[in-house]
Amino acid sequence: MVRTIDDAPCRLTVCRGCCCGTRKKVPGVDHEAQLARLGSIDDHAARRVPMRTSKCLGICFQADVVVVQPSGTGRAAGGRPVWLGRITDDELLEAIDDWIFEGGPGLAPLPEALVDHVTSKDAKKPKKPKGAKHSKAEKKKRKKDKKREKEKKAKAGKREKKAGKGAEAA
Repeated sequence: MVRTIDDAPCRLTVCRGCCCGTRKKVPGVDHEAQLARLGSIDDHAARRVPMRTSKCLGICFQADVVVVQPSGTGRAAGGRPVWLGRITDDELLEAIDDWIFEGGPGLAPLPEALVDHVTSKDAKKPKKPKGAKHSKAEKKKRKKDKKREKEKKAKAGKREKKAGKGAEAA
């Protein structure tokens, strides 16, 4: 049987480079088992979903990243690749499997479990919130106040020690 593009199954691209798939970046995940699980997904026509790994998909702050490409039929219906980030739980792998079995992008709605994991190749790393800006004079004042507080604590400690020695001698 000759396959046409229209009947091509969904495909997966799984990031496994510098960050995704590493214990250092995402500890507590069995990355090899995760990769094996993704590689064993079948669609509704009992076809194995092709999976490839990528060295880096460029959004390392979203590790582990999986891209679900639509099937030929899904693409014809308007489906486009869906980028998913922070795919680290078995429940999320199950949701991907179920979604692909139901048709995937363009043919089946995105499972609720995956909604908060949708990202894109152009995702920007969120900036850390900046603290309130202070003038140099305010910074100097805070530094002096801290120093005075430290000196007060040291003096109080010495007084307590002296008082303790006086009580022992009596």
